[in-house]
Amino acid sequence: MKKFLGMALVATLILASCAAPQAKKLVVAQDTTFPPMEFLDDSKATIGFDVDLMNALAQEAKLDIEFKSVSWDGIFAGVQNGTYDIIASSVTITEERKQTMDFSDPYVNAGQILVVLTENDKDTKLSDFAGRNVGAQVNTTGSMEVDKIKEITLKAYDDIALSFDDLLNKRVEAVVIDTPVAAMYIKNPKFAGKIKLVGDPMTDEFYGLVVKKGNKELLDKLNAGLKVLTENGKLEELKAKWLK
Repeated sequence: MKKFLGMALVATLILASCAAPQAKKLVVAQDTTFPPMEFLDDSKATIGFDVDLMNALAQEAKLDIEFKSVSWDGIFAGVQNGTYDIIASSVTITEERKQTMDFSDPYVNAGQILVVLTENDKDTKLSDFAGRNVGAQVNTTGSMEVDKIKEITLKAYDDIALSFDDLLNKRVEAVVIDTPVAAMYIKNPKFAGKIKLVGDPMTDEFYGLVVKKGNKELLDKLNAGLKVLTENGKLEELKAKWLK
């Protein structure tokens, strides 16, 4: 009897070892300081366009995901070294970035816009701020636009919310930021009536989801999911909810 039980136990262990492996939970990195795309609500829960988008994609592509709030500084290194599987954090697709990471198909067009104090009735374009301080988030296309004008002093922030605080306190005289995010801030009770958008978007750029360079299997799943969400109207539904 003992011998039979022992053989049965061995057989059970062998079958268990041959069972299909559990699907890996994918870590989705986000800088949660970027409303309305990804930010924390009053209860410290992460909400926003990209959160809803990734949940819809996960359901469509049958992906098991978990969100991780991280600092923007270092977020790309995290996906490159495998700490994160996906970045869903308002990442603008650029040719430079495409050299070191892979992007999904674009899902939002979000050009850079200029934000100034409401009392400023004379400055309407970035070049008007030559010789002055302008804020933008570090390592973003907004900071790249400011850097193009050498006469402007760029003040770079890891947390974009701090740039708007500095704008109110006149430590910077303008902020360059993605249009959807700027629109969210001017409606925020803290800033409403105190800041405004001026001029037209100075760039035409698109957000994409990021995966490690060469991860074609995951990229194909994300793109297939985006295609379905576009065709069934879910993507437009999310834009209406968060961006208008």
